[in-house]
Parts: sequence; structure tokens; C-alpha cells
Amino acid sequence: MTRTVELPLWALVLILAFATVTFASHFLFPSVRWFFRKRLERAVAELNTRLTRPIEPFKLARRHDMIQRLIYDPKVAEAISDHARDTGVPEQVAFETARRYAREIVPRFSASAYFGFAIRVAKLLSRAFYRVRLGAFDEAGLEKIDPDATVIFVMNHRSNMDYVLVTWLAAERSHLSYAVGEWARRWPLRALIRAMGAYFIRRRSKNGLYRRVLSRYVQIATAGGVTQAMFPEGGLSLNGAVGTPRMGLLNYIVEGFTPGQGRDVVFIPVALNYDRVLEDRVLVAADISGERKFRLRLRDVARHVGKHFWQRMTGRFHRFGYASVSFGQPLSLSGFLAANPNLTTAPTGLLARTLMARIRAVVPVLPVPVVSAVMLEQDGRSRAEIAARFAVLVDDMRAHGAHIHMPRGDLDYAVEVGLRLLALRQIVTERDGRYLINPPDRDLLTYYANSIAHLSQAIPTPLGHVAPEAESATT
Repeated sequence: MTRTVELPLWALVLILAFATVTFASHFLFPSVRWFFRKRLERAVAELNTRLTRPIEPFKLARRHDMIQRLIYDPKVAEAISDHARDTGVPEQVAFETARRYAREIVPRFSASAYFGFAIRVAKLLSRAFYRVRLGAFDEAGLEKIDPDATVIFVMNHRSNMDYVLVTWLAAERSHLSYAVGEWARRWPLRALIRAMGAYFIRRRSKNGLYRRVLSRYVQIATAGGVTQAMFPEGGLSLNGAVGTPRMGLLNYIVEGFTPGQGRDVVFIPVALNYDRVLEDRVLVAADISGERKFRLRLRDVARHVGKHFWQRMTGRFHRFGYASVSFGQPLSLSGFLAANPNLTTAPTGLLARTLMARIRAVVPVLPVPVVSAVMLEQDGRSRAEIAARFAVLVDDMRAHGAHIHMPRGDLDYAVEVGLRLLALRQIVTERDGRYLINPPDRDLLTYYANSIAHLSQAIPTPLGHVAPEAESATT
């Protein structure tokens, strides 16, 4: 036992390396993980005291545990068996496919990344580009929501800036878990978005096994009380109007819900509107072509970013006007089902249409959309004529209950803001005291007017490309 043993140096190094790895994996790493886990739990407990809707324990579960729970779910196991039988592959191969889907979907939520980083960045970006205003806000309705209910924000989809605005404005109430599309799976966005609690979905997938894994994740998260945010339209609006709903995620939620058992689900309609949508020209071009493929060339992106920074450095940058977010009347799923007992077999369609109607009802009215509607009615008006018609439209929408946001509460100033923003982009030009539409940009004015056309019969349906909604390739 005390004899000297000679070893080559490489063998000694190898033994020490194995010993170090074993010690670290069995003693050091678990202790470090436990230390940071306890710190995280204390930080989240402190954070929950400031949130209207605290972060649920489901969000803090280890990602590995959530994946295991998902792939061993009885309904997923049944789908694995069906997939193996239908495709002729061994069941173990189908199981590994389901595991891959689960790893792709399940987020890796980090409270520090969300509340320490994402919220600050969202606030900075929002204020850098827009004058942000909170529009309609049914505070009484929100206060009545059962604290144990699962809250789901359902929103119209105007821009990829929607994520940023709502994340910031909802920061004092809760964390939001978004469903994001394939665009977010690219490096380096993938890790950041997953850390913020978002889950990835393949919107066009018709694979039965994938759909089952996704549906069970949504249902388990909903049952666990996770506050979520979704876009029922399924993609960015190409024509500016609030589009028709898609049933996918809503259907998963309804299918997994049993009235009287577990938590209620409460939907909160959210409507967004902008004086300028960052992607407007790309969206209008896609609407005209009828094809949802947004190909942004790197040199174009670099040119726009460079131009933006140059304007900032030279003091010539002007913010893009106003961005407004309104919150509508909440809708309880259990209350909806109780009020519609005859729809127990297929309630999702009526539910989706009801939610979209509530979203449309609270779309904020901003200067540029109203000026756009006025210009489309008659080209070549003077400023006084535009202001007079502007006032008529605003009064009519206000009489119908629309939420009006006019800067400084001054309609004359709002006309000035709308015309200035359109003139800066050369969408309209002034000539001899008359404002004229730049013919190639008429579709842009249609795009903005469409966002409020449903709020007043005094606004004729704008001419232009008002195509049915299709699924976005970017969201």
C-alpha cells in the first residue's frame, strides 16, 4: 500500500482531470446551482411583492423538468404511438422526435433577463422612436379579475414593435410569455427570447406530433397560471386593418379548459396603433404582391441603420409620432361558456370573433390615420379644409365611443402633427397652399386609414389593397 508507483506524466494529468470533473459534477456544481437557485428564489419573492400578478412557480421550474413532464404526458405519449404507427418508424425514434419538439418549444425563463434587461431595453426603444401613450384602460374590469385566474392578453398585430410596447407597459403587472415564430429562432435572438419566457412555434407545421406537443405545453402553462400574450391574427396586418382571427392557440386553450375545474382563463383585449409603423412599406408591398415573404437585404438594413445614426448624430432625427396602447373589456372563458351553452362542441370561433370585436372597439385614434383618411377622400385640400374635415371625423368617432388620442388635446395641433409626419416622408407634399398625395404612396395612406376605418361610417372604405389576412412569415 505504501509502495511508490511510477506513471507517465500524461497519465497523471488524465487521472487528475477525471478526478476534477468528478468532484465538480458531484459536489461543486450542485452546490453552486443550489446557491444561485436560492438567490433567484429570494429575488423573485421580492419581485412578486411589486407585481399585480406574481410570477407563478410554473415559470420557475427547471427547463429540463418541464421538458420531461411534457414528453411523458399521457396525451403526448398517445401521439408518439400514433406517429410511430403512421410513419412506420420505431417508437423510440418517435419519442426522440417529440423530445426535440419539446426542447424547441419550452422556454428557459430568467427573471433577471426579463425584468433586469428586457424591460429597460423595451422602455428605451419605445421612447427613442415614439411618444408612447396609454389609451383606454378598463381599470375597474381589470381589478375584478380573480387573482388565481390565468390572464391572456390578445392583441392586434401592427408591427414587431408591438412586443416591445406591451412588454414595457405591462411590466408593473406581470411577466408576459409570448408565442413567437420562426424568425426568433435565429442566433443571437434565440437565447435571449427564450430567457425572456417566450416559446417558439412553427406556424405552418401540419405535423400531428408537433401539434400535440405544442398544444399540451400551452395547456399545461395555462393551467399553471402563466400570463401569456398572443396575436390572434397570426401575423402582421398587411393592410393596416384589424384582421380575422386564427384558431390555433385559442383552440388549444379552449380544448384544455374545463369550467369549474382549476383556474379560470381571462382574456384581456389589447389594441395598438401607430403614427408610423416601422415596416409599413414592406407590409404594403407584400399586400400588393399577395405573397407574405419579407426579404430584407442586409445592405438595405445597413443603409437604414446608418441613416438613422447619422440623423441622431446631426440632430436631425424626428421621432415617428405617437404610439398608443389601449386595454379593452376583459372576457372570462368560464363566463363566456356559461353564456353560450349551445356552443360546447365548437366555441372557439365565436370566442375569437368576440375578442377581435373588443380589440377593434378600443383601437386608438391617432393624427396620421385621420389625416390619411381625409387625404384619401379628396386630394389637394388646403390646410383649413383638412382641419375642418379632420374635426368632423374625430367628433363622429368620439360619438361612437372610440378612444381618441390627440396630442395636447388640440385638434388643430393634431392636424399639424399628422401633416408634418407625412410631409417628412414625402408621402404628401405642399404646393401653393394645397396638400397633394405622392401617387406611389397612396397605398401607404390607405394602410394607415384602414386602422381606424371601422370606427366611423363617416370614413369611407379606403381604396386600395385590402386583402384577407394570411399567416405572417415573420411572426
